[in-house]
Amino acid sequence: MDRLDSMRIFMRVAELGSFAAVARQMDVARSVITRQVAALEAHLDVKLIARSTRSLSLTSAGAAYLERCREILKLVEAAETDLGGERQDPRGLIRISVPLSFGLRHLAPLLIDFHITYPEVSTEIDFTDRRVNLVEEGLDLAIRISARLDPLDVARRIGSTRLLATASPAYLHRHGEPTHPRELTGRECLLYLPAHLEGWPFLVDGVMETFPVHGRMRANNGDALLEATIRGLGISVQPTFITAAAIEAGSVRQILTDYPMPELGIYALLPGNRYVPQRVRMLVDYLAGRIGERPYWETTKVARQPPAAQDPRQRQH
Repeated sequence: MDRLDSMRIFMRVAELGSFAAVARQMDVARSVITRQVAALEAHLDVKLIARSTRSLSLTSAGAAYLERCREILKLVEAAETDLGGERQDPRGLIRISVPLSFGLRHLAPLLIDFHITYPEVSTEIDFTDRRVNLVEEGLDLAIRISARLDPLDVARRIGSTRLLATASPAYLHRHGEPTHPRELTGRECLLYLPAHLEGWPFLVDGVMETFPVHGRMRANNGDALLEATIRGLGISVQPTFITAAAIEAGSVRQILTDYPMPELGIYALLPGNRYVPQRVRMLVDYLAGRIGERPYWETTKVARQPPAAQDPRQRQH
């Protein structure tokens, strides 16, 4: 029995609450996982996991042993990282979840650059807008864009983006350009789901107000809404990482520039219960250096607005 491998498997079973889930993650038979845990219990001569037909739970001895396993495995990985010189030459697998549009437009090229710079690193990239559970899904890192984080999230802010209201020149020629957010009532608006169901927020006289909006087209993908905006279907609110290139090309125009919208933080979310490998930390540093608080996609034609709202408190890793 490899003691460290058994400890890692026990820790994953404890975190996921399922032998089958760990087996799926590791692509092995469930019996392999149960035998490893049983062998560890036999070696320790103590019951670590109480099994029933429907669920698993840690015994008091198992809970205490789990905390020791975490401490030991953190030290082992840190020692291996230092001895392997990974600070200069990171190696190993990084499993990462990224938002769909931002991932395809901006993160994919940056991750390719990272691969070229560090050829011994490999990645598995999940493009999705859903909120993932890093521990349950065995992920090392998730990139998320939000005005607020859960208080329990362990995250590092690696950049920012702003929300802008835009419309095509053709739409504005036909319907006129609104000069105040309240004029959006009755306009055809293109809505991002689920964030914009309650309306669009604008800073008016120093107070953030939400103005109701309505429209025939609703979607959970910003690129689809941008295409509809370009083709004159209505007004949309998009983050600059989606709409900046269209503004630069003149396909859409920024409107309501006197009324800032909330700023969104770009965050690297990390598992809060385990050691973060050096390769993951290096990737986070790399992305922060390439994105930053004045991201490269915000061109000279994207009007800078005064800050509208700061991100709420978050735990920094």
